Amino acid sequence: MRNTRIGAGICLAVGLLALSAPAAGAVAEPAPEQTIRISPAKASPGTQVTVTTRACGKETYGKGTSEAGGAFHLFEGDRKGVLVGIFEIPKGTEPGTDTVTVKCPPRIKIIDTYQIVDRAPSGGVDAGFGVSTGGSTQLAVGSVLLAGAVAGGVVRMRRRTAAARG
Repeated sequence: MRNTRIGAGICLAVGLLALSAPAAGAVAEPAPEQTIRISPAKASPGTQVTVTTRACGKETYGKGTSEAGGAFHLFEGDRKGVLVGIFEIPKGTEPGTDTVTVKCPPRIKIIDTYQIVDRAPSGGVDAGFGVSTGGSTQLAVGSVLLAGAVAGGVVRMRRRTAAARG
């Protein structure tokens, strides 16, 4: 009986994973070498944006244009075949989407977008390490849940040992 329940649980978990996975080939994405990478994906006015690509192949030069930042050049970076370009978003630029166009000889043209946000993030990321600021309620709830799980495990173990003795 126990094996049947475990098997049913495993089948249910695998079925849920299969349903949540995107359909293969549903959307044809460009090959990785035919794309550009814009970093950061969300930039604020006054910050530098870096554009990298492998789309130019053996070329060591490319041109780029940003609607917000204007024209910029792409030169060979630290890795062979990778071109890198940097531009700055002017202060006072309105938040929204910015389009970046990269052109390489002879006829390669790639377009991608990124977000311009109102302001840059400030402070550290609350990732669960370091000093907690205002997380005392979360800490208390987490402690109660953990204590409940431990107590449930102890009760279950005690029941099993008592049943084994009897």
